[in-house]
Order: sequence, then structure tokens, then C-alpha cells
Amino acid sequence: MKLRLLSYNIRFGGLGREPALVKTIAAAAPDVVLFQEATRPDVIARLAAATGMTAWAATPAHSVGFMSRLPVKDHAWHRPRGSRRALLELALEGTETRLFGVHLTAVHSNWTERRRMRELTAMLAAIEKHREGFHVLAGDFNTLAPGETLDLRLLPRRLQFVALLSGPTIRWRTIPIMLDAGYRDGYRSLHPQDDGHTFPTWAPHVRLDFVFVPGAAAARLESCEVVKGADAAAASDHFPLLAVVDA
Repeated sequence: MKLRLLSYNIRFGGLGREPALVKTIAAAAPDVVLFQEATRPDVIARLAAATGMTAWAATPAHSVGFMSRLPVKDHAWHRPRGSRRALLELALEGTETRLFGVHLTAVHSNWTERRRMRELTAMLAAIEKHREGFHVLAGDFNTLAPGETLDLRLLPRRLQFVALLSGPTIRWRTIPIMLDAGYRDGYRSLHPQDDGHTFPTWAPHVRLDFVFVPGAAAARLESCEVVKGADAAAASDHFPLLAVVDA
């Protein structure tokens, strides 16, 4: 089965931007959408109805949510010890592939990077029993990959202050945890020369959104693209990522 998976941070629950969100999602034609900042269930319900999704789940208590046009076997939110945010687990009917929705702590600094490292380590421990089977982790990791850079001058002044207060150079160490655990950075592996910037939509200059698959099954990732365009620029502060996997 070819599974079209969209990972999408819809910003503050998406309220008031439903028309642009619907257009962006419909144009991508996903089978499943993993949301971040999906804290308005009423918005997710309207998006699902407008895009023909038959199953959805979201709660104000968690950032991560989903909607699917495919039958869902089960889903659950997990809050591993050490993580401030929940990890969403989703299983579909007709495939053993599991999907995990991730949204790590925001703000760029060495302090928050250490928190993201703790969160991600806890999440990987929580899904250890599924590590041998094919699975996908996707979402807003709020960090940079090795070799990528952040121009602090592009941040709002208050965030520049936070970043500099924690040290003159931010040591991006969260994504290496994924790579050291044997995962493949989906976008970068297929687009080694492209920037892939997903944030912010009005002046993209960093890649905060990722799709990861086990390295041993990297061939099952057929494509991974940033979804851009006028509707996507109006819909959120993040451009979504669309991945196609052999589920």
C-alpha cells in the first residue's frame, strides 16, 4: 500500500484559517495527516469533514492529533516520563506500519535543546517495542539537523535574547539522537542539496519539520516534499511535509 502522509503544524489550533488549511490539505491529497498544535477538536472535525477524512482525533490537552481517510485500528497518546508533550501513536487497518506524531518543545536555545533531547530520548524508549517493525516518526522537532544553521538575527528580539543568554552558539544535538538510533532523515536523504525550509511561511529560513524512517527500511520512503504555495503560506506559520511510503 502506498501511504501518503502529511505532517502539519497548523499554529494555535488553526482557528480562523480553515479555508486555507482545507485547500492546502486537499491539494496534497494525503491518506493521513499528523497534526501539531491541533488543540481545537472543532477545527479538526471541520477539516476532516471538508477533506473527506473518515477518522480523526484531537484534544485540547495535547498538541498532536490526526485525521485519516483510511480505517484506523487504534490510536493513543503517550506521555513518556521526561516529556512535556505527548507522543501520538496511530495504527491503520490493513498494515503493520505504525505512525508516530511528534511535537518537541519550542524556542531555540541550549536550554531548550537539552529539553528536546530528553523528550526525544524518552519517546524513543517508549516505542522500543515497535522498533523492529516499519514505522514513521513525523512532526515538528523544533530543532536543526547537523550542518544546518540558524541566523539569530532573523528571530524576534526577545528570542534572540533567550538564545544568546544560554550561550553564544546553540549546539543542535537532538536530531543526532535520531540518526545515532539508526533512523534516516527522510527529506535530507532524498534532497541532499535542497534547503527544505519549512518555517516561517512568510520568510522560510529553517527546517524544523521532519519525517524519519528506520535506516534499514529507507527504500520504503518513496518521496518527501515540502508543500508550498499561496494557500499554504496563508494557512499556518509552517509549511507541511508530504511523504509517500510503502506501508
